[in-house]
Amino acid sequence: MQSSPINKLQQLMIITAEECGELTQRCSKIVRKYKGFNEIEDDQRNKLLEEVGDVYCMIDLMTEHGVLDWKHIYARSSAKK
Repeated sequence: MQSSPINKLQQLMIITAEECGELTQRCSKIVRKYKGFNEIEDDQRNKLLEEVGDVYCMIDLMTEHGVLDWKHIYARSSAKK
């Protein structure tokens, strides 16, 4: 296995940013194609699920590495709602 030229923090942040970008693209494609929630086709919903899952994974990895904690994430989520 080849070693990475960046450290673990940089790798975590870059991959998270990339995954967020992919989720942004998927959301944009859905907005351009559909007018309502019930119109979204299963294949597009599955692609959205994949991107959301990838972002969730990266958030989970941030908590595992001590960058963030779930208590503060949940509090911020409640405030945003």
